[in-house]
Amino acid sequence: MTSIRRRLLVLVAAVLLLAGVGTAIVLHAASRADRANRPQSGGPAVSAGELTLGRKGRLAFVNAAPGPHRTAVASVPSTDPGGARTATRLNCARFYAAAGTGICLQTDPGVLKQSNRALLLDSGLRTRRTFPLAGTPSRARVSPSGRFAAWTVFVSGESYSSAFFSTRTSVLDTRTMRLTPSLESFSVVRDGKPYHASDVNFWGVTFAADDDTFYATLNTAGKTYLVRGSLSRRTVTTLTENVECPSLSPDGTRIAFKKRILSRTNLWHEYVLDLRTLRETALAERHSVDDQATWLDDRTVAYALPADGTVGSSDLWSVPADGTGTPRLLIKGASSPAPL
Repeated sequence: MTSIRRRLLVLVAAVLLLAGVGTAIVLHAASRADRANRPQSGGPAVSAGELTLGRKGRLAFVNAAPGPHRTAVASVPSTDPGGARTATRLNCARFYAAAGTGICLQTDPGVLKQSNRALLLDSGLRTRRTFPLAGTPSRARVSPSGRFAAWTVFVSGESYSSAFFSTRTSVLDTRTMRLTPSLESFSVVRDGKPYHASDVNFWGVTFAADDDTFYATLNTAGKTYLVRGSLSRRTVTTLTENVECPSLSPDGTRIAFKKRILSRTNLWHEYVLDLRTLRETALAERHSVDDQATWLDDRTVAYALPADGTVGSSDLWSVPADGTGTPRLLIKGASSPAPL
C-alpha cells in the first residue's frame, strides 16, 4: 500500500506540475499579446469600422500591425493600399473572400490544447456556419463564385519546416454545406497511372471559375507536385513537380507558386507557371517566400514576408507576374490579402 500511495503522490505532483507549467505558458503568451495589442507610436492609422465583402474597390487583409486591432480583418482602398485602414471586429489567423463569401480560420491557445475553427462568413462578415479544425490554420481560399471554400491545417508539427508534419485539406460546398473533410479521399493519378500511398498530403487549394476544377499541392515520397483536381469526379492528376501553394490567375491561364530552390532546405522563390506550356517564370522577388500568393489582378501578385523587427508579424509585398520590375511594399503589418 505504501508503494501504491507513493506512486499516486508522484502522479498527482506530476499532474500539478504540468498544469502549472501550462498555465504559466498561457499567461506569458497572454501577457505578450496584451503588450502587442496596446497602441503603438509610429504605426499605421487604424480605425474601427465595417466591411462588406460585396463592396468593390477594397483590399481586405488580416491586420498584423501591433496595436488594438491586431489580427482583425481590415481593409484599405485598392488604389491606396498604404492609406488608413478600417478594422472590423472579426479576428482571424487566416482569411480569404470572394463573391460575397468569406472564410476565417481562428485559433485560441489553451492550457493543454489550442482550439481551432473555420468560420463561413456572409457578405456582412456574419458567421453562417462554424467548423472545428483538426490542427493549426495554414491556408484558406474561396472559389471565384463563392460556391466553394477550402482550408488547410497542420495536424502535427508547426510548419513545412518541421521534420514531421501532416496537413489536412478540406473543401466545403457553401450552397449545400457538404464538407469533404480531407482531399486524401480523392483518387490520385500520378504520371498517367493510378497512385496509392499512405504518405499522401495536400495543401494550398486554388479554384478555377467553373466550380469544379481546382489546383493544389500533392506531397508524397519526398516530392511535391502540382495537381489539377475535379470536385465532381473526386480525382486529382499530377501536372509537374516542385510546386507548392499554387494560386490561379484571374484569367485562369497561370499559376503563381513557391518553388523549393535547394533540396532539403526551407528556401522558396516565387514563380509563375503557364498552364498551357508548363513554362516557369521566376519573379523578381529574391527573398524566400513561405506563403500562398494572391493575384491582385492579371498582372500582379501579392505575398507576405516576415516584418523586420516585429516577431510574428509580416508585411505584404507585390511584384509583377511576368518576371520584370522590382518588389514593392504593399501594406506594412498585414497578411492574407483578398481583393474584393
